[in-house]
Amino acid sequence: MARANGILRELKNVFEIEIEALQSVMKNMSPSFARAVQLVAECKGRVVVTGIGKSGIIANKIAATFTSTGTPAVYLHAGEALHGDIGIVSPEDVVMAIGKSGENAELYNLLHFVRKIGARIIAITARPQSRMAQAADIVLELTIPREACPLNLAPTSSTTATLVLGDAIAVALMKLKKVSTAEFARRHPGGQLGRRLLLEVRDVMRTGERNPVVKLNDTVRHMLVLITEGQAGAISVIGKEKKLAGFVSDYDVRKALERGDAFFDLKIQDMMNPNPMFVYEDQMAAEALDLLRSRRKPSAVLPVLDRTQKVVGMLHIMDLVSAGI
Repeated sequence: MARANGILRELKNVFEIEIEALQSVMKNMSPSFARAVQLVAECKGRVVVTGIGKSGIIANKIAATFTSTGTPAVYLHAGEALHGDIGIVSPEDVVMAIGKSGENAELYNLLHFVRKIGARIIAITARPQSRMAQAADIVLELTIPREACPLNLAPTSSTTATLVLGDAIAVALMKLKKVSTAEFARRHPGGQLGRRLLLEVRDVMRTGERNPVVKLNDTVRHMLVLITEGQAGAISVIGKEKKLAGFVSDYDVRKALERGDAFFDLKIQDMMNPNPMFVYEDQMAAEALDLLRSRRKPSAVLPVLDRTQKVVGMLHIMDLVSAGI
């Protein structure tokens, strides 16, 4: 137990040291940070984020965050750049270089050639007098009190501070560019948010044989056959011009049986819901899911209409689940 407590104290100590680093960076932010954001916002090309070692890993993540939040960016390995990859840098780009000491030879040499290309440079470093900083147009000083490493050597607090700075710049750019939720979703079509904001009912609804429909004057026996074949547990009742006249779910069928009536002597209109909830095919699928969840009547199916009120499909809650909504 005593050993476990000691481990917990050490874990908390690392959190405290890294929080201390973040507070220090935040306290010492200068107008240069705002100028860096403005420079990136005005960039006509891409943001090229580069670094070496642990800084390179952080640079890769920052580039990914920029790209996913509306600022086109790529990661460039500083070492590989000197062997051909610098070809991705154009005069319209902004190069964001990350290096704690600012004295890494590969990183400095890369910036030397970047200046010849004509791209603007932002340096993120703890040493504003370093060679890397002198090669930059804007220097963001990221000085921390100490690393969380007990030897004060392994990049820990410094990489955390750099990562948070990257997030802060990305968020500031989102606000400057007024990136909307819909725009964010378009960049994440494979994620749950993207699916919720991009998928329409027509993208997931059932059509053809999986969309059973019956006419008002058809028999109840025929209706049951269609419900069974459709495997949706419900059927749309149509009137003139295929417009929705009602809806029969398996719940409605059970209620009719429970009443003890001569079931097959009933007419479809005797058991159908004449004013069912429905969704339009061009509505968002997420809206349909919210509607299904809000229903008191135990049904997991909705008829789908086009804007002329014609029945064009059927939506089952499992279709939405399968689509990842």
